[in-house]
Amino acid sequence: MAQPFPRLYTLDEANRTLENLRPLVAVVMTARARLVEMQPSLAPVLEKLLGNGGSKLTAEMLDMFERLRSAVGAIEAMGVLVKDLETGLVDFPSERAGEVVFLCWRYDEPDVAHWHAIDAGFSGRQPL
Repeated sequence: MAQPFPRLYTLDEANRTLENLRPLVAVVMTARARLVEMQPSLAPVLEKLLGNGGSKLTAEMLDMFERLRSAVGAIEAMGVLVKDLETGLVDFPSERAGEVVFLCWRYDEPDVAHWHAIDAGFSGRQPL
């Protein structure tokens, strides 16, 4: 059976990756929060945009979407799965007892310290 993930991380590799991952997750969370904050003002801006008008808010919205897209793309290029944009939850594919599982990390955690079965999700998180 073909491996469904580009790579499997050991716990040490996942923790070493956090140095590069933390700033990307911070960008994702900040861009998402700003887009949510902008949401009430977006309907009239988008209507104006469709009428060939523009605004500072439109430019900022497009910038936030690009930041979000770029950061998520960089995270996924590492072989890490983005699970929750709001909390900065990501999963590292790994192997445990011969089975592919996810090492689970959230932005507010100092290290990767949890894992769960692929089909269990966050609610199935267990300490390592």
